[in-house]
Amino acid sequence: MSADLVILALLAGAANWAFRALPVLLMKREARPGGVAARFLASTGPAAIATLFVASVLPQLWPVPRDLWPLAAGVAATVLAFLPRRSVVAGTLCGAAGYAAAFWALG
Repeated sequence: MSADLVILALLAGAANWAFRALPVLLMKREARPGGVAARFLASTGPAAIATLFVASVLPQLWPVPRDLWPLAAGVAATVLAFLPRRSVVAGTLCGAAGYAAAFWALG
């Protein structure tokens, strides 16, 4: 394992921890509804979906564009699962399952 990979994994882990834990640790009292902290914490779910989207898109488009059907299936499943209930969990799981199913179906 290269040192670059270990450093990258540590940096990504630290950033992930900071993004998720620091707002909670820094807020000793409950956030006001509609306040800056409440809006920031509410945006973490859509940010997770956007991160998974980018992680799925980049390998498909760069350096050589590949078959985009799995990507389209994953995006469609994410949107269709997220919109009715605004559930980040359902959107994330359905998007991953849709992507995997299309990838498997295309061989």
